[in-house]
Amino acid sequence: MSPRIVKDNATLADQYENLSAGDIFVGRVRLRPGEEHVLLDLLARQVTLVPSAVSQLCCRSKVFQARILGRYMVPGTAVVYDRHDILALVNDYGQRGVGKVVCKLDRANAGQGILLFNSVEEVYTCGVLETLRFPFVVQPFVQNGRDVRVVLLGERVDAYARHNSDNFRHNLHCGGDSSPYEPAADQMQLCREAMSRGGFPYAHIDLLLDPDGNTWLSEINLRGGMRGSTMSQQDYLEAVEQVHGDIVAGLLAGAGKIRG
Repeated sequence: MSPRIVKDNATLADQYENLSAGDIFVGRVRLRPGEEHVLLDLLARQVTLVPSAVSQLCCRSKVFQARILGRYMVPGTAVVYDRHDILALVNDYGQRGVGKVVCKLDRANAGQGILLFNSVEEVYTCGVLETLRFPFVVQPFVQNGRDVRVVLLGERVDAYARHNSDNFRHNLHCGGDSSPYEPAADQMQLCREAMSRGGFPYAHIDLLLDPDGNTWLSEINLRGGMRGSTMSQQDYLEAVEQVHGDIVAGLLAGAGKIRG
């Protein structure tokens, strides 16, 4: 029997219990906070997700991103699940001589969940007093770091630097401006490796360039704002549909493989 191919969330909700091994859902599964177990259930029933379940969960959770992609991030990046974790980080950062730190709230986007603290002790205090909600991500603050957004979509690469002289958050949503950027070979390799590890068929990737010439992964998402890009929103959406179509065609032909 031919696999069912579902392309919208309304149909997914209607046919949810009828889906079985080999069926395909194309697009991002619409989930409310706390419904991530739906991705696990679909995988357990061997329903293929395009994009992968891992990439979809990465988009929803900065904690999950740091958990599986931390090797590509600023050294010392850590996921904090509870008070024990933040206390251990106080000791670790003390030994490293870390000063200012950045805290990333788990489900906030567009730079609005990025918090700057003078020390990890301040984060510990907020965690104990419950003014910070666990879990979250903490990493050493990179002074004078540069921000680059790389959009990889099929064979197309579009990149631009983002800068905000009045705010360490360089997001264009936070008042930054942009200029064209040509990624170096090692930066492209980092992007490709992060995409492969997270099962991303395409991605918006934010890179952090430190003053010593190192490049670190800041965040990765399946979608993002198109301000600063040379692609129009319509061009982008059409290219995404083409990638989805190519993946599904490969699956139907027995030549494709989606990592969940």
